[in-house]
Amino acid sequence: MWLFMRNGPSGFSSVSTAEEVTNGIDASGLTAIVTGASSGIGLETARVLAKRGVHVVMGIRNTGAGEKVKQGIIKENPAAKIDVVQLDLSSMLSVRNFASHFTSSGLPLSILINNAGIMVPPYTLSPDNIELQFATNYLGHFLLTHLLLDTMKKTARDTKREGRIVNLSSVAHRNTYKEGIRFDKINDEKSYSKFRAYGQSKLANILHANELARRLKEEGADITANSVHPGVITTNLFRHLGIFEGNLGIFEGLVSSVGRLVLKDVQQGASTTCYVALHPQLKGVSGQYFSNNNLDKADAKATDKDLAAKLWDYTMNLINK
Repeated sequence: MWLFMRNGPSGFSSVSTAEEVTNGIDASGLTAIVTGASSGIGLETARVLAKRGVHVVMGIRNTGAGEKVKQGIIKENPAAKIDVVQLDLSSMLSVRNFASHFTSSGLPLSILINNAGIMVPPYTLSPDNIELQFATNYLGHFLLTHLLLDTMKKTARDTKREGRIVNLSSVAHRNTYKEGIRFDKINDEKSYSKFRAYGQSKLANILHANELARRLKEEGADITANSVHPGVITTNLFRHLGIFEGNLGIFEGLVSSVGRLVLKDVQQGASTTCYVALHPQLKGVSGQYFSNNNLDKADAKATDKDLAAKLWDYTMNLINK
């Protein structure tokens, strides 16, 4: 990563780590939900937030793996406040159960990090009969945010501290279907492209954050909503893509030799999420797209207000069926 070490306006760069961008921040008294926190950048995000004093609730599909992660974080940081709650983002029933469990707990909620996701699986339908990447990466997080928004608004009012919603997107949002979001062909198996469907779901994450930011501002709620591209991470990135099938050893050798120059490790990959979730520089900043710990410019489709509004209405119909 030495090729990209120059700091941006924020004072940070692509090689900054999650610990570095949150150094000196006291986030005690805040509660955060991090989805998909059992591995990768989700785990690192949860670990660093806990290190800064945040009470972290990990929404995890495999709670057994989650408990191991929890114990590992507590071993490193005995003061850490960590909860593990079952959550399968591909299932609207599971999302509703998670949200109900959280709201009934009486916990406040200041930070929601919509991190969990899947990448380029074969054509599959979710338990709700929706294309799996759209369902998991976008729809489940939209529903989760929708169900927890009142709790976040109340927390912001009661604590006088800004709430923050962070959607994990990807530079892959630029590689979607021609129309951006295929409202009439979400489940069309014949024309399914696993790569473009992934890009579609990540475009939807940005559109969601932008439209949500607009609505929150209009309402006067003290909550921001932003999206981030974490970067291309070295760990198992292409393992299931089929590109190097039968030649995984060659690929792993390639990553080990050049990965440190062009890819990020997990500590660097989680940094932009943690920066947007916690840094005081971003107070009041909403409806923006970040990468490498700095503001970035998303694709034109991602800033299309009409497309964002159409997606919002389309999604509300899906979750209210």
